[in-house]
Amino acid sequence: MDSETVIAASAVVIAVASLVVSVLQGRAARRHNRNSVRPLLVLQRTLVPGPVAGLRLTNSGLGPAVVTSTVVMVDGEKIGPWSKASADRIRTALGLWPTVMTFREPQYLATGYDEYLLRLSDYRRDHVEFTELINHRLYLEIRYESLYGGENFRAILTPGVL
Repeated sequence: MDSETVIAASAVVIAVASLVVSVLQGRAARRHNRNSVRPLLVLQRTLVPGPVAGLRLTNSGLGPAVVTSTVVMVDGEKIGPWSKASADRIRTALGLWPTVMTFREPQYLATGYDEYLLRLSDYRRDHVEFTELINHRLYLEIRYESLYGGENFRAILTPGVL
């Protein structure tokens, strides 16, 4: 082999290595961009006696969440999506009329979203029906995605799991 062939072969190897590094770097950048706008929805029970108590939803992630679907069950019976009709059905059975925040699907929740989905003012320990509902009877599943879509993330409130 003469020196020209060695130089040409070395140039090809360097070009292929550069291409591989560029492809890997592009994939890493796309993965980073997706993670930099990933939402993280958290359902939290807040049942401390005081001015406000209930079921709170927070977007603790770095990007907005797109709620694609919801499922509500009470005592294992499917009620439907988390809508006004479903909330009214739950409130009527409760005997109390807590404030609700419902969704239309798709629903966009901004970064830093922090609202009560089910809220009772002037909560006291003797609000036993409300406490039982939140702690032991209510199942709520929220399916959501980032702006990129396709991830099928879920936030779930499971009965009896505190």
